[in-house]
Amino acid sequence: MAETIQVGNIVIAMTRKNIKHVHLSVHPPIGRVTLVAPKGTRPEVARAYAISKLVWIRDQQAKLRGQARETPRQFVERESHCLWGRRYLLSVKEEEAKPFVRLSHRSITLTVRPGSSSAKRAAVMHAWHKSLLHAAVPELIRRWEPKLGVEVAGYFLQRMKTKWGGCNSRARNIRLNTELVKKPKDLLEYVVVHEMLHLLEPTHSERFVTLMSTHYPAWREARAELNELPLGAERWKL
Repeated sequence: MAETIQVGNIVIAMTRKNIKHVHLSVHPPIGRVTLVAPKGTRPEVARAYAISKLVWIRDQQAKLRGQARETPRQFVERESHCLWGRRYLLSVKEEEAKPFVRLSHRSITLTVRPGSSSAKRAAVMHAWHKSLLHAAVPELIRRWEPKLGVEVAGYFLQRMKTKWGGCNSRARNIRLNTELVKKPKDLLEYVVVHEMLHLLEPTHSERFVTLMSTHYPAWREARAELNELPLGAERWKL
């Protein structure tokens, strides 16, 4: 069961696990703080550790809250949209035909039926985003399975309000946030590898950090870049 530590106006969710050292994290997008401590850690010791890191916590929260956030998309003519880390201008066409999306060198053309609402346009774009991810993710999984010595039973794409990805180690499947289609492809790869390694180590333990450093040495840089890029208009995090 999660415990809480109150330090000033900061509430820290603490869990106990079979690890050697304390792990303190500040999570995007709004600076939620978690602390994972060894099972035998006394509450006063955990609190003292959190207090010693208070300046760092506030600094990380300030960085996250100052992070750029996309304004809500309206899916109208000449609106800016991100895809694989690049910005494109949206062109909207109305035709009496099945809606579709086409990508060109500098623009994304969204074709919808006359009078389509912004919600319908958003749904068409989201389906297109998922199709792009479905084209990219299986290849990444196949490439990394032999490197990591794991087998992924399946993957799922979904809007996730609090994470970039997730892993069910028992079912041996991973989940990916569809917002990743807006980020550079190497960051998608980082998240895929991160979640696949959870098949070997379900928690963010020292062993997991070692595995990440062994198989994906630039993971810290990738994580920092992912968390520095503009967030979606909704409140989304890894």
